[in-house]
Amino acid sequence: MVVLSEPNRSRPVGVVLHPGAAPNRIFDGVPDTLITVSEGTLTGPKPTMVPPDDALPDVLPTERLNERGMPKPPWRQELRRIPDLRNVVAVGSTLLQSFGVVIAAAWINTWWSYLLAWVLMARGHVCLNILGHEAAHRLLFTDRRANDYVGRFMGYSSYQAMLAYRRAHFAHHRDELGPNEPDASLYAGSPVTRDSWLRKLRRDATGVSAYKNFKVLGHAIVRGKSEALQILALHVVMLGVAIAFDRPWAYVVWIASWSTLWRVSNRLRAIAEHGGMERSRDRRRTTHVIEQSLVARYWMVPYHTGWHLAHHADMGVPWTNLPRLHDELVASGWVTPEIVYPSYRAFWKAASSGTGTSTQAEGASFLAFE
Repeated sequence: MVVLSEPNRSRPVGVVLHPGAAPNRIFDGVPDTLITVSEGTLTGPKPTMVPPDDALPDVLPTERLNERGMPKPPWRQELRRIPDLRNVVAVGSTLLQSFGVVIAAAWINTWWSYLLAWVLMARGHVCLNILGHEAAHRLLFTDRRANDYVGRFMGYSSYQAMLAYRRAHFAHHRDELGPNEPDASLYAGSPVTRDSWLRKLRRDATGVSAYKNFKVLGHAIVRGKSEALQILALHVVMLGVAIAFDRPWAYVVWIASWSTLWRVSNRLRAIAEHGGMERSRDRRRTTHVIEQSLVARYWMVPYHTGWHLAHHADMGVPWTNLPRLHDELVASGWVTPEIVYPSYRAFWKAASSGTGTSTQAEGASFLAFE
């Protein structure tokens, strides 16, 4: 980390170097300099996590990629082919790792089985949400009705209004980090101070963030929003079944894991996708690239969702082919080693190394139902 400050002891502002950035250079591509800070307002370059210009070579188009990193025909059609049978397996696996885990805990019916289920459901909710995301992109099944039916069940099970999410998420893809960015509140202000970072994670881990989401859901139910009522109906049935079998703790585990562990996981993943980036037609300036470890892929980014730049280069490519597209982006020279973080831990360290005031932004909740 490089701390830049004006000699008059104004509050210092942290500028976190991107991996591979040369010494004496910050992300705006200008040399280290003194910047004046007055009452939290920057008059010089603001903290950012955008890669420097010299790490973003202009190498596109190529034989297989257009000028924005999207695959060209006929390879595009090959990559966009939806793997129905593979996704049947993925759906079945996700149901086993979510509903199956909680049912097994209820069958054993001991304190340690519920505690273990609470931990494992962190992955269960991740898988439900990611396949809901896949369905929102209409990439889960070629049959649109099957795609939406399964996707809505996955999403509603994890308190996600899939159809409302689809509308908001497509706005995200049309103009990442633009004025209508629905997730601006998650991405803005990085790198933040360590205190701010820990404070946000503490709110997630203790259920404070979940409470705010449930307030949105409650207001939508009162207003008679269709998806909110369907989510309510599904969870009333789930709670009713748990009570009928004298296993109310099964539903407590379900909602508690979502309200705590999943909230932490969701923030860590979301910030690692776009935190501290900027609005740009060059998606290397909007989306991070992070090496994928087995541990991260299990707990936080299953179904190749961690290859997020590839997903934004072409959002019509199903999860099964994102590694192939990512490899092509690397082979073309468009994704350089200088813009790749070696691990999520390295990224989170950079994202929590700021020393100035963070930017606040409002964004629409995925439970907004609008």
